[in-house]
Amino acid sequence: MQRYYFIVEFIPKRANLELLTGRCISVMHGFICKHNILGLGVSFPSWTEKSIGASVAFVHVDHDVLAELRSQSYFQDMQQVGFFRLGAVSAVPSNCKEVRFKRNQTIAKIFAKDSRRRLARLKKRAEARGEPFTPAIRNHAKELDPFHCVAVSSASTDQDFLLHIQKETVNQATSIEFNQYGLSTNQKFSGTVPDLNPFKPNDTR
Repeated sequence: MQRYYFIVEFIPKRANLELLTGRCISVMHGFICKHNILGLGVSFPSWTEKSIGASVAFVHVDHDVLAELRSQSYFQDMQQVGFFRLGAVSAVPSNCKEVRFKRNQTIAKIFAKDSRRRLARLKKRAEARGEPFTPAIRNHAKELDPFHCVAVSSASTDQDFLLHIQKETVNQATSIEFNQYGLSTNQKFSGTVPDLNPFKPNDTR
């Protein structure tokens, strides 16, 4: 199965990489929702444990789909003002390794704000049933693999929220099934993307 990709490189040295990454993913999200496109994945060529990196890549089996995504006004405008550098739509080399970038929603549950919301919902349900609310006490913190957070916008609700993203190394390509933000998930979507690290822009951020 031949796949194609293009890389968006962030030029400013003091850029908020998570913010720019989230904006790029939001543009992709709106694009695939508008055109009912499936199988469009996101890869992060410059990913490290410390940073999501100064580039984001989009991967799909259809060259023309990526060309149309690349032509979206946000990408073109940001390139014109010198904030982005857009790579050409290219074929993924056959010897590329595979990785999985996964949205892990369970990470959000460890943060206090999300925990308070969840407890408030559980309390309301218990009260509606006429039952006492006795939340379980957690005595240990979860061990988490490295992750990065990006803020994205939903095309359906017009609201912003965080994606908690983790990277997994895999032995081979498994599928091209992704959620509407180009990521795999804990259960439903298991898509993999090429590891484009060898093709990343030369940047140490």
